[in-house]
Amino acid sequence: MTTALHPPSRRRKARLQEASLIEGPMLLLQSIRGFKSNRSMLWLGCVPLALFGLGIFNLSARAAEMPALSAQFLANNLWLLVATILVIFMNAGFAMVEAGMCRQKNAVNILAKNLFVFALAVTAYWFCGYSLMYGDPVAAGWLYFNSLFFDPTVTPEIIASDGLVPTVDFLFQAAFAGTAATIVSGLVAERVKFGEFVIFALVLTAVIYPISGSWQWNGGWLSELGFIDFAGSSIVHSVGAWAGVVGAMLLGPRIGKYVNGKTQAMPGHNMAIATLGALILWIGWYGFNPGSELAMDQYVAYVAVTTTLAAAGGAIGATVISTLTSGKPDLTMIINGILAGLVSITAGCGNMTMVGSWVAGLIGGIIVVFSVAALDAAGIDDPVGAFSVHGVCGVWGTVVVGLWGIKGMSPEDFTVGIGLFNGGGFSQLGIQALGAGAYAIWALVTCWIAWSVIGALFGGIRVTEEEEINGLDIGEHGMEAYPDFASAGN
Repeated sequence: MTTALHPPSRRRKARLQEASLIEGPMLLLQSIRGFKSNRSMLWLGCVPLALFGLGIFNLSARAAEMPALSAQFLANNLWLLVATILVIFMNAGFAMVEAGMCRQKNAVNILAKNLFVFALAVTAYWFCGYSLMYGDPVAAGWLYFNSLFFDPTVTPEIIASDGLVPTVDFLFQAAFAGTAATIVSGLVAERVKFGEFVIFALVLTAVIYPISGSWQWNGGWLSELGFIDFAGSSIVHSVGAWAGVVGAMLLGPRIGKYVNGKTQAMPGHNMAIATLGALILWIGWYGFNPGSELAMDQYVAYVAVTTTLAAAGGAIGATVISTLTSGKPDLTMIINGILAGLVSITAGCGNMTMVGSWVAGLIGGIIVVFSVAALDAAGIDDPVGAFSVHGVCGVWGTVVVGLWGIKGMSPEDFTVGIGLFNGGGFSQLGIQALGAGAYAIWALVTCWIAWSVIGALFGGIRVTEEEEINGLDIGEHGMEAYPDFASAGN
């Protein structure tokens, strides 16, 4: 019954104002002419169902154009996605190793660089790097390009051949680009300007690394010669190391590194997180090397085993030599020995016997101890031993394939030696040496140009003396890694 105190319009407005989120839409629809009856509401309820049916129809129509997804196709793409995640997680390992082996006052700066550089690498590689690395020939064998960005279309041919969908392949390759840029961070740690490092990382991952990678992994001139670099001892690790050592030489050593011509120890502030970082990197390498098989097949586990044996050999070699030279086992050398062993097998993890893998890692671990000392003696300040691990052992890992490598992992190839010491002669060794040298020259020249131009444009690449003494955490970021604890050992 309607009264003067409660007219219909005022009752509806009051109810709308007081309605809950669930009641409000229904009351609003009922206020529209034609939507008051139950039949109208029933037809309205059919709209989402009709749209859903239309979507299913469209998906079915598209699915009809594609072959059925085989178990092998799904396994290949799922495995590469898992491997990609493992490689991306290696960024955490690099951050932990570098931060732990450097001083407390620079921890935030190191963590920021390692975290941000992956975002930069993915963006630059997505913009043009992937196209430069896996595009169509512009100058056959040397330069490739398609267009900016990449085409994510999944074709029937990809599915029929159990191939990799473009998006998964891009992610995996972008993670490798990020690794190359992260290596640079360790060599220039504790004295480089954050912004200038950012710009260099963009140039490296957008242009320098992709062009050199295409020489081998896109059928370029090194691939045509028969060069072997299964997962990137030279392509990823040595390129990143050469890029970083140019920066380190242009920057000069840290304040206090050399006193009266003598090398001074500048110990890291947290060996616990450095050790954790080494273990994270070891685990991440199971995406790096076995993932480079680019399929889920019977050879993935074999690559994982050769990778593990080389890491073990590297740890043993570095520990023994550091104990003999310094009198006690050095934890930093154990860490670098593991990483040296991993880098030493990255090129040949699919072309090495298990014994050969362990020996390659063992020698890599021995090399890294002497390389760290030699670099210090040469006046090149490498705070975490990145060049010795990734550069020197990257070259060693490439060359060792030409010493006792095998043709492949299949039964018919396993007993066919391609190295100097197992019946292959000098041919493969020469090709491996040529490839390692080509990557060194390319990276040294292009990165010297890049670092020099960046320095000229922005007034140098090194922080001020005051900022370096006080720490880059305050000077570059305005914060500390451990604000609640007294600073010590800086």
